[in-house]
Amino acid sequence: MNEYFMTEALKEAQKAFDMDEVPIGAVIVKDSTIIGRGFNRKEASCNATAHAEIIAIKEASEMLQAWRLTGCTMYVTLEPCAMCAGALVNARIDRLVVGVSDPKTGACGSVFNITQDKRLNHQIELEIGILEEKCSTIMKSFFEKLREETRID
Repeated sequence: MNEYFMTEALKEAQKAFDMDEVPIGAVIVKDSTIIGRGFNRKEASCNATAHAEIIAIKEASEMLQAWRLTGCTMYVTLEPCAMCAGALVNARIDRLVVGVSDPKTGACGSVFNITQDKRLNHQIELEIGILEEKCSTIMKSFFEKLREETRID
């Protein structure tokens, strides 16, 4: 099941890639059903908070008519940043499945570990490395494309 839902998150990441956004995608699952989807839209929306995770949380909360997302799992292609990790804790997500770690800004074990900090009122079960190569490849492809576009001949 992890691979299936991470593939769905990768489809969301591809939408971001196609819009020249950093290709991160997320889905939220409850009872084996996707109840929220999101992909990065920072550039298109001119909104620093328009991360895939935040958009997916908003959609899932609207679907459930509740801000508490207990019993839910988020699948995301790249380790969440501090803002998104905090939102996941606040939303009471039970489980987080990450495609690839982010050694620069990851807040689920790489740079910080907000999602499992015992000082907070909620901790999240964490699994990293699902479809890691595919999640890594889409990020690398995006930044290679960006470098080619900005290269001066």
